[in-house]
Amino acid sequence: MTGATARSTMTALRLPLAVWAVTRIVLLLCVFKVVVVPGPDVTSDISVIYQGWYEVLKTGTYPLDDVTWQYPPGAALAVLSPGLLPFLDYPSAFFLLACAADAVVFGLLLYAGRRPGRTLRGAWLWVAGVPLLGPTAYARYDLMVTAVAAAALLAGLRRPGVLGALAAFGALLKVWPALLLAGTPRGRATLRSWSSGAAVGVALLLVFSAWMPGGFAFLTFQRDRGTEVESLGSLVFHVARHFGWEGQVLLNYGSVEFLGPYVPLVSTASMALTAAVFGWLLLWRIRAREFTTTTPADAAFTAVLLFTLTSRVISPQYMIWLVGLAAVCLAYRSSRMRRPAHLVLAATAVTQFEFPVWFSHVVDSDPLGLALLVLRNGLLVWASVAACRVLWFQTVTEPRLRATVPAPSREAAQPTRDKSLLGS
Repeated sequence: MTGATARSTMTALRLPLAVWAVTRIVLLLCVFKVVVVPGPDVTSDISVIYQGWYEVLKTGTYPLDDVTWQYPPGAALAVLSPGLLPFLDYPSAFFLLACAADAVVFGLLLYAGRRPGRTLRGAWLWVAGVPLLGPTAYARYDLMVTAVAAAALLAGLRRPGVLGALAAFGALLKVWPALLLAGTPRGRATLRSWSSGAAVGVALLLVFSAWMPGGFAFLTFQRDRGTEVESLGSLVFHVARHFGWEGQVLLNYGSVEFLGPYVPLVSTASMALTAAVFGWLLLWRIRAREFTTTTPADAAFTAVLLFTLTSRVISPQYMIWLVGLAAVCLAYRSSRMRRPAHLVLAATAVTQFEFPVWFSHVVDSDPLGLALLVLRNGLLVWASVAACRVLWFQTVTEPRLRATVPAPSREAAQPTRDKSLLGS
């Protein structure tokens, strides 16, 4: 790299680095309570729940008597990680490690954005998305999981085995990174990524099982959950409360949920929608004709977006997953996921007002709370439909249309088409 090129690179990176630093200082001031954000204290999960789990995990067992422990066995690593900074109290160490995970994602996107065919749009989306969620971003361990997912996707284009291994590791932290394998190109890339994912997943499960008893207790703690008040299905009960519905809003299994008549029915409908989403993704994979350089990231983003939307629980921190995957998509200059990514960014901004700022209005199902939920969940629905359309058109419809056009016309119509991964 010449001196002029190096100076040009540093000039291009100076602004995103400065904005990232300023916004993250503000976030740290919020979680350290120098700046007070209206609404409930989002850091209590760290100082009370996570720290309580930390004390139990240190004794050599998972929190078997705590129904709020609803995470796969690898989550113990995230909860125990503040022990790496023994000179700090638990919450302070956790917040700094969350900031470090944030910096890792940002660094990966900056590095990827400077390579040929890439852009810094992904880094900028990440710079904006995390502070739009507010202090909740640093008060949950989802940033750590998202860092693993971003690394997996950015490395997976050239190293499918690394994608599979990191996806498996991420899945043992919080399940959803398993969806990163949805868009791997057919053939060698899928064989290598899926086989490495299976091997690493099984190996890690054996390690966790031998390490501490109770690694799979989280599975039984999910059975009696209701419908969380921020989910898409909850809108039924927010409206029904104004027409005499006799259910309740209670703290249940660690979240604020609706309990009462018809809640099991809506919860079952949510799970049926999740099954339908899985069916659509399977159909897409069967029908897809061409996998381009952006397809693995596009498919992962679409899959996680769909499964988040149909979940019985759309907790605020889930938006971090979507922002991270959207940022990876936009790191590719040829990505067509701009609209879904920007819709997710808008939904993230609304989420901070829904929780924590005006969460009391959401719990009361008053007009303000209902409007916030309709807006946030409506944006997620819009983003999901848009992402599905982009993914289907780019990999199914467009290749089929090109196949029906004579070769000279096809070359004239698509002079800059992405090179398929299958032919590279």
